[in-house]
Amino acid sequence: MNCPKCESLLVKKYYKGMMEIDYCPGCRGMWLDFDELDKLEDTVNQDDRNKGSLIHREEIGNWKCPICGDKLLEFQYRLYDLRLELCANNHGFWLDAGEDERVIQIMQTHIKSIHRKKGAESEWKMLLHQFHSFVNRS
Repeated sequence: MNCPKCESLLVKKYYKGMMEIDYCPGCRGMWLDFDELDKLEDTVNQDDRNKGSLIHREEIGNWKCPICGDKLLEFQYRLYDLRLELCANNHGFWLDAGEDERVIQIMQTHIKSIHRKKGAESEWKMLLHQFHSFVNRS
């Protein structure tokens, strides 16, 4: 396969010792098979129910899928300030150099936010319980 961005030959590489990806030595981008983006996210957040919708505001991009040659769709990743490309035929995702680390960072921030919300909800529940106990004594 060739890189959709710089046309260099993609090479197989083990990504962080967890999965084999197709890597571009020219532009340092990577092709992730369709399930591999989820594996990347799972390094931080394995609960798919808490991840939210993956694809928002998709539009036809300028680059071609290295597998089928159809134009890749560019989309907003999980409503964050990150645009990725995907094959509409479910062949996979293209991540430019550094976008893999950005996905991990987004998942880390997201999971911290969930824990913070759960903590606030627990505190609020306890406060309401104390308030109701006080009012019922009166």
